[in-house]
Amino acid sequence: MDTIDNLADNQPKLVGHDHVAQINPLLPLRKWLYSWLFDPGIPGNHQKAVDRWISILIVANLFALLFEHVDVIYEANKHWFHWFDIFSVAIFTVEYLVRLYLAPEDREFGGKKFPRLRYISSPFAVIDFLAVAPFFLQAVIAVDLRFLRSLRLLRILKLFRVLIPACRQFVKVNAGRTFRQKVHALVFAGEYGGTLHNIFDMFIALWVVVSVVAVVLESVQTVHYVLNLQFVILDAVAVAVFTVEYCMRIYSCVEEPGFQRAVLGRFKQARTPSVVIDFLAILPFFLEVFLHHLFDLRFLRVFRLARLLKLTRYTSATSTLTRVIVREWPVISAAAFVMLLLVVLTASLGYLFEHEAQPDKFENIPQSIYWAVVTLASVGYGDISPITPAGRAMTIILALLGIGIFAIPAALFSAAFSDELTKEREKLKRDLYEMLADGVISPDEAAIINREARRLHLRQNEVDHMIEKARNDRESVADLSGLPIHRIAAKPEHAIEHYKALLGQIRQLGILTDGLQFEQLARQADRLTSSELALWRQIHGNHQSQP
Repeated sequence: MDTIDNLADNQPKLVGHDHVAQINPLLPLRKWLYSWLFDPGIPGNHQKAVDRWISILIVANLFALLFEHVDVIYEANKHWFHWFDIFSVAIFTVEYLVRLYLAPEDREFGGKKFPRLRYISSPFAVIDFLAVAPFFLQAVIAVDLRFLRSLRLLRILKLFRVLIPACRQFVKVNAGRTFRQKVHALVFAGEYGGTLHNIFDMFIALWVVVSVVAVVLESVQTVHYVLNLQFVILDAVAVAVFTVEYCMRIYSCVEEPGFQRAVLGRFKQARTPSVVIDFLAILPFFLEVFLHHLFDLRFLRVFRLARLLKLTRYTSATSTLTRVIVREWPVISAAAFVMLLLVVLTASLGYLFEHEAQPDKFENIPQSIYWAVVTLASVGYGDISPITPAGRAMTIILALLGIGIFAIPAALFSAAFSDELTKEREKLKRDLYEMLADGVISPDEAAIINREARRLHLRQNEVDHMIEKARNDRESVADLSGLPIHRIAAKPEHAIEHYKALLGQIRQLGILTDGLQFEQLARQADRLTSSELALWRQIHGNHQSQP
């Protein structure tokens, strides 16, 4: 019981959502600031948000530095680059000064003599200082220090402030495990991945977005002319990253349940939809490199957009949609058949009414199908339109029909998708009740709740409501009607209370019903066995002999 009472204090660890940190506002200013901004041991503070936004700014600085070497872009937007550099330096300088001020509160420096001096000499502080030093040197010293601008690349090293703690946690959790198991923990979601696995996923997702944006911009001739070399280098790096990821997945997949066999397991993994997408993301590059002298394979470059499908690994929307399609396929197929029938009929009528008047536009029925789809979908591009009275009258009727016919699949998908999400959330609620029934949340159960709550986009108040309901079910021993029978039978005291409740209901039933009619109906067609009827009489003290 005490464990359940304390569940509210442990909710961030259970569900993976951050509560507002409980930090005493009466603390000294320095300790209060450190607790809110930089203390990694306080769940719900702003430490993760600060690291996340600083990391985004660092990556943005890296791209800005790369584009500065493209004269066409830099010369036309020189002032924007300058102001972005000022903004970045201001943020990094404020971060450096705040960390310097709060160094006595840091566990690494607080217990030592001259904590701020020790912070200044620490590797992270040196990197933070070198990241802003070129800007201030240019402002103070009246010499050309443009060569020092290259030192801004050191800003990328600031990411180690996030990477190093994650690596330490990863090494600690995976101590004693094999190399393949460590690779598996890094690539596949699980209890051993920790923060480093999340960083790895974010890194892959970032490269997916960057490579897809590059493919899109590459289709713009003016941009491609200016950034041709950069696009080639970026695509090569992206392919290298995706190839390494693909090899890591194939190598370590034998640690996954269902893929344990060395050859068949890897072959089975290679055939899964997500890994097929990973393969298609790198295939065009290698085909063009090795076969360009035999075939003109430049058309394959457009298939690099398939990399965008890699992002489906990081969302449950596609898997939910797949389940919806499978579940509702009979209804969807029926609607699709009606749509197909209506399209063919419309195209045939259009050809019949308009062929003589517009033989160039309604040349045949297959060509009329385009007009039929555009009309039924209420798009109406206007490039093909009927001119005969019969054709226009038919178009009016079909356009009105199309509004309803084409809306059916959309309504089906919307309702089924919402219903599927509701089912998954209800399942999570039932699982949560099962986990909390004994008052103990194991690490495995906490990982499951954490993952499922994020996948289903549950808000904190929804999870709080589920935990509160589980607590009430746990404390309310008298009311066991809402619990499944196997949970009641697991505890003798619950079974006794439930048995007493059932006896009470049977006695109330005997008082409220007509006993004579009850026995007459019970003996008809053997609705109750003789032993069941005898038990009924014993409970109600009815010892009348059977006729």
